[in-house]
Amino acid sequence: MSLTVKCCALNSDEGPHFSLLSEKGFEVLPGNRDRSFWEATNLIEELSGCCAVIAGSEPYTPEVIKNCPDLKVIARTGVGFDAVDLEACDRQGIVVTTTPGVNHHSVAEQTIALLMGVSRGFPDNDQRVRSGAWKRIAYPRVMGRTLGLVGLGRIGQAVATRAIGLGLRVVAHEPFPNKEFVEKWKIETLELDDLLGQSDYVSLHNPMTPQSLKMMNRDTFAKMKKGSVFINTARGALVDESALIEALQSGHLRAAGLDVFDVEPLPTSSPLISMSNVLLSGHVAGLDVESQFDTLTMAAETILSLKDGGWPTECIQNLKGMSDWKWDR
Repeated sequence: MSLTVKCCALNSDEGPHFSLLSEKGFEVLPGNRDRSFWEATNLIEELSGCCAVIAGSEPYTPEVIKNCPDLKVIARTGVGFDAVDLEACDRQGIVVTTTPGVNHHSVAEQTIALLMGVSRGFPDNDQRVRSGAWKRIAYPRVMGRTLGLVGLGRIGQAVATRAIGLGLRVVAHEPFPNKEFVEKWKIETLELDDLLGQSDYVSLHNPMTPQSLKMMNRDTFAKMKKGSVFINTARGALVDESALIEALQSGHLRAAGLDVFDVEPLPTSSPLISMSNVLLSGHVAGLDVESQFDTLTMAAETILSLKDGGWPTECIQNLKGMSDWKWDR
């Protein structure tokens, strides 16, 4: 029986997972980077004969799942799993795992970097200097402003403590807040509309669910303060990009810092590309040296645990109630 693991996640072609899995008899292969894994045919061909995949943001659709009969584990590097069709995996008995608790500090740093960058006029200032067209523009000071966090889990909490250190007032929208945390850091929890109306900066840190799909749309952007700033390091599908573009073009929003997009990679035809008040990065918020090492280690360890008959519940996102899953099924 095949013990081949394919590494499709970006930045997974080397790392601790190779030795961890190889020492236990697995063959670990890097992905073919000449192929786009966002195309179903390519991904199906890439995973032919594989028992597991170290997965990134590439879409695991019902078509892909159906055509990968040997696949036992989709080990996602990160905490998001909206690119994986869980129902299709349930039908086929494929375990979908994530790596919770290893990259929240990285995402928090990227969030603060985007917030500070757009607040100080980047990328516009950078481009002016490069072109020799210097121009001095005063921007609102960050200290003393209000940051609204939509979501206060591990990542939201990591952002909150950093933001408080910068002198920001932090409010949050979180259905199930950690009482000890919000009391310690004096964070007020608000309904979403109240948060949007009070915040000078709004940053998304909530999961992608059917209920949160396009939660930031024309109506919700209109509820944000005029001249406020929008940050998204969570999921692109949380945002109606056309509505965001309208809000930026109209001047209702002063700026945006974006790491994730509805379509990835972001098409070069997107108006966001040419906006000087928008700071962009390519879905790298959860990626730093430390988190990359820890994420790939955890992904490999979940595969090994499942192979040995374990059931790492905290990492498994599907097959709810399963008690008799076996590797050799």
